[in-house]
Amino acid sequence: MDVSGLRADGTIAREGSVERVPAAFAPVVAAARERLAAAFGGRLHSAYLYGSVPRGTAVPGVSDLDLLAALRDAPTGADHTAARAVEAALDRAFPQVDGVGIVTVGAAAVLSDRERHDLGFFVACLCTPLLGPDLARDLPAYRPTTLLACETNGDLALALPRWRARAAEAVTDDERRRLCRGVARRLVRTGFTLVMPRWGGWTSDLALSADLFAAHHPARAAQMRQAAALARTPSADPAVLRAFTEDLGPWLAAEYTATHGVKAPRGA
Repeated sequence: MDVSGLRADGTIAREGSVERVPAAFAPVVAAARERLAAAFGGRLHSAYLYGSVPRGTAVPGVSDLDLLAALRDAPTGADHTAARAVEAALDRAFPQVDGVGIVTVGAAAVLSDRERHDLGFFVACLCTPLLGPDLARDLPAYRPTTLLACETNGDLALALPRWRARAAEAVTDDERRRLCRGVARRLVRTGFTLVMPRWGGWTSDLALSADLFAAHHPARAAQMRQAAALARTPSADPAVLRAFTEDLGPWLAAEYTATHGVKAPRGA
């Protein structure tokens, strides 16, 4: 893999591995493996790590733990409840993680044509196998194309009303910080994929993502670099969220649509 996150043949390399998990997070990962297996039993097809922990960049007490559970059937309400219980148990037990998130999906959805360049890409390139057979074996190699950009982040406009509603409902600083971190991450990643085909590579490093975006959109460079900083150290200031949802976000959504089009609709 070269500095652009590509293999020698120009396809996007898988970015994490269990060997890169920092020592401080090894007990958390081991516990996550055990708890996911116990929570889902035979319904679990496979489980994955993603984010800073398998990339080896996680900071104790600052970084969160991100997990994906692929089930043999579509997730049910009971599955989502089980995932929330595992999240809470891990978060309580391990102070080195600042929050735990578990995404539950059906294995068939990961392999579907509809999700080939979104959820499929996510599992194949951004997730590290933790349990069970790796779904990436049945997925194609990926390149940094406009199609990939469109299908991964071409729905930013749909997120904006949800963020505004959550910002209006937030009553504590902790709620605002959590929302700020999530919104900032999404904006930086969308800013990166906006310019990804021109750069010709892949990265999940938020600072680098902001710099690559800034090279093509200097007028928005300061805002995007601020978003990258706030993704690590979020703010509870309502004005920060307003700037994201009323200025940078709408501009980015419009620019994205003009450049890459709109993500194919997802049904219920």
